[in-house]
Amino acid sequence: TDMSEMFHGCSSLTSLDLTPLNTAKVTNMESMFYSCSGLTSLDLTPLNTANVTSMKSMFYSCSGLTSLDLTSFNTAKVTNMSSMFYDCSGLTTIKTGVTFKFAEQITFSPAHGETLSARHLMVIITMARKTAANLNMHCVG
Repeated sequence: TDMSEMFHGCSSLTSLDLTPLNTAKVTNMESMFYSCSGLTSLDLTPLNTANVTSMKSMFYSCSGLTSLDLTSFNTAKVTNMSSMFYDCSGLTTIKTGVTFKFAEQITFSPAHGETLSARHLMVIITMARKTAANLNMHCVG
């Protein structure tokens, strides 16, 4: 099942109830919340991510989010997390749980024309220390 780009471009959304979604068979969540810049909070607890293989650009340009709780995410099968948090300029906190493991490579890039701030880098480094022993991180900017 494919949920890629499901809410793509829904920049006017400020909140979203994901409770009715059955995601047990979903394998692709690529760009699922792409450009949902109006979102200020997002409860991801209802999402079953056990079979997901791609989370590429999942939160791309979700600049209104200040924190994400990914403790319910099971990323054991995920192979692509490229640009997962690209242009999430407001994001200061990402909480991960024991079933969240980074894919072999993850890219965190600032928006075009911006520089990667120490705050952004600290978010990623903190996540890496807690969740992955052999993380190849690419910071572009």
